[in-house]
Amino acid sequence: MQGDLEEGLSRVLRVPVALTVAGRTDAGVHATGQVAHCDVPRPVWEAQRERLVRRLRGVLPPDIAVTAVEEAPADFDARFGALARHYVYRLTDAPEGPPPLRRADTVGWPRRLDADAMAVAAALLLGEHDFAAFCRRREGASTVRALLALDVRREGPLITVSASADAFCHSMVRSLVGGLTVVGEGRRPVNWPAALLARAERAGEVPVAPAAGLTLVRVDYPPDDMLAARARLTRARREIRPA
Repeated sequence: MQGDLEEGLSRVLRVPVALTVAGRTDAGVHATGQVAHCDVPRPVWEAQRERLVRRLRGVLPPDIAVTAVEEAPADFDARFGALARHYVYRLTDAPEGPPPLRRADTVGWPRRLDADAMAVAAALLLGEHDFAAFCRRREGASTVRALLALDVRREGPLITVSASADAFCHSMVRSLVGGLTVVGEGRRPVNWPAALLARAERAGEVPVAPAAGLTLVRVDYPPDDMLAARARLTRARREIRPA
């Protein structure tokens, strides 16, 4: 979808546009809180800023919507300036599956899940760890992440898993949810997902939950005068130091 948005912006602004996005999501994952930035000549921006959202509506595919555009500070970087990303995963173990109007963003689970056990397992994963067991490794990329929140809640047949971190590596959220569902089905004890943090590579026994249930809902940024410092810190490769 990044390519579709770049194409739409280029058509409207009549200049080449290259976007930097806050989070690159897997195919099929949704985003209601995605943030992106691009550089365009000031005369182009001044001419289009008041009508850009409406004009984009006419050229973008129906599954993409730009809700707001604004001028960003000089040091803003949508990717490296972010403090935290927040995701929500929706699944239901109702026998009939998800409601028809929520089938696009809610996964129907075929077995009953113990959400309380999942919540206990989730709490054991919090903190800064090497999440290699839950990530699809990319060459040269660190898998050390600070997991700020991983909350599991049940409302009737709906179970939501809310995950927040400074950043997530490839497939991390879907793998965390997949590991929690294994606990929820009673196939593993509550301490099993946390025990996998000792692994230095992807754990093949951790399933990757379907993409459709996951939504990026918010990205947090620091105050304008701290943007540059945050970007420098984020670009530094992180490792877990032995105690």
